[in-house]
Amino acid sequence: MTVSAALSVSEAFSRRHELTVVDVRTPGEFASGHLPDAVNIPLDRIGRALPDLRESAEHKPLLVVCASGARAENAAATLASHGVDASILTGGTTAWAAAGHPLDHPEGHLRTVWAMERQVRFTAGSVVLLGLALGFLVHPAFLLLSAGIAAGLVFSALTNTCGMAVVLGRLPFNRRGTAPAGPSLPSASPEEPRG
Repeated sequence: MTVSAALSVSEAFSRRHELTVVDVRTPGEFASGHLPDAVNIPLDRIGRALPDLRESAEHKPLLVVCASGARAENAAATLASHGVDASILTGGTTAWAAAGHPLDHPEGHLRTVWAMERQVRFTAGSVVLLGLALGFLVHPAFLLLSAGIAAGLVFSALTNTCGMAVVLGRLPFNRRGTAPAGPSLPSASPEEPRG
């Protein structure tokens, strides 16, 4: 079965039982709400999970999901470069929830983690303000801090990568959830032919 490169929320919802959903957000973001039956494999761990993802894709098409779609695109590109077909969910979990579809939450999970894009905007804005304040109050050289963040944001937009998101993704609150990361990737049953 072939799945297009990008599925709308309505297409993904109607085909949800025939897809393996792989959520590439951080464990903290995943724990704050994810598509039903999704498996959490953070973007920076996709390379290590290639054998399992390749095997899973042989049995059910992969649907890669993140908060808005950017990380899912990067994950799908990585998978494609290793010969693994995967589609992405247009608009990510944000669009899924906005369409009124349910998100699963681990039992007893009370803590909410901001989406990575929101964390990046907050951090970048804070560092820019800090650089401006220090530049005017302490020494003009601190203005270079703000300029560095601006250059990083331009580079991020041009390359569709985000070094700040990678760094923030390694912080403890983004690494741990209060519950298991979700179901594991489906594998073939002994009776199922392998192709």
